[in-house]
Amino acid sequence: MAIAAAEHRRASEAAVSVRDVGMRFGKVHAVRNASFDLPQGKFLTILGPSGSGKTTLLRMIAGFDAPTSGEIFIGGQPVNAVPPHRRAIGMVFQKLALFPHMTAAENVAFPLKMRRSDARRIPDTVERYLDLVRLGGYGGRRIHELSGGQQQRVAIARALVFEPDLLLLDEPLAALDRKLREEMQLEFRRIQKELGVTTINVTHDQREALVVSDEVIVMDGGVIQQKAAPVSAYRTPANAFVANFIGVTNFIEGHVKTLAGPSVTLDASRGLALPGIAAGEKLRQGGRALGALRAEQIRIAPAATGLDRLDVTVDGSVTDAIFEGERIVYEVAVPALGDMPFRVFDHDPVGHQQFTSGEAVRLGWNARDMHVFNT
Repeated sequence: MAIAAAEHRRASEAAVSVRDVGMRFGKVHAVRNASFDLPQGKFLTILGPSGSGKTTLLRMIAGFDAPTSGEIFIGGQPVNAVPPHRRAIGMVFQKLALFPHMTAAENVAFPLKMRRSDARRIPDTVERYLDLVRLGGYGGRRIHELSGGQQQRVAIARALVFEPDLLLLDEPLAALDRKLREEMQLEFRRIQKELGVTTINVTHDQREALVVSDEVIVMDGGVIQQKAAPVSAYRTPANAFVANFIGVTNFIEGHVKTLAGPSVTLDASRGLALPGIAAGEKLRQGGRALGALRAEQIRIAPAATGLDRLDVTVDGSVTDAIFEGERIVYEVAVPALGDMPFRVFDHDPVGHQQFTSGEAVRLGWNARDMHVFNT
């Protein structure tokens, strides 16, 4: 009884509470036993690959699909039986669904008119929200007269103008080019912070999730793999899937040689003993394991120099060097650690020596930088 009362209290205090929610399509489990609480005013991103269940979970929160199990609460009230139009939710989709025959202002005014708001106050409200999304003076333009980013802003204003309890975003930036997408990510963050509206965003874009969110949920196979602040999901992933999905990660196969509290030694595939930190699921002596190393945590240097202060150093040779402007991405063959090339970031391509394909190099890292997971 005490546990049930505590669960009910958390659900009533949260803006959104999802309790053991599942969705089945025939024999397929699109979502399995999903549970989380989202506090008022926070920005949550649900992140995962195609088919992970993230959009299905969002559709259940929106009311477009009814869960086959579990319960969803919005503002402390159960909503499984409440249709979408009776939930105080604003939505922005990848396909913006703006009305092309209307002006920007008319599009923004539409939700207010449908809710029979005071007609005398609508123009001022619309103008205020167009100013919020930095489209002041654009209200008279038709949709085809606006750029992709401006159309996006109109869709945001329309979703927010009636002051919903919850804003849902279903990959709204996926169709934009990279530069505009990154600009709009910052805009979403600014607007959400300014209004304090509770927001749930769905995306497969890892950068977007890290940039805009207070919390992220990583999903795979219909299951929530981790719910955490972006920095925690990135730096302390719950399992190998999260480590692989967020960021650029190198994996080393092996067996657990020694265990001493959080410290672990991985016996790599060719007999090299590598110190690391136990992560995620419980490891066992002699069990198969994966060492995970972020590309930016590995240091690269000429073969004959340095890195002696690091806990681990290995020799390799560059197989490719990819210039990305702010960094160079190296692929390095390391025979002592198997056949898969290591990916390494050099974040100072101007100040550092630049290596060419075929050049011998040395890689190094510290024990704390390698997280070791069960396989």
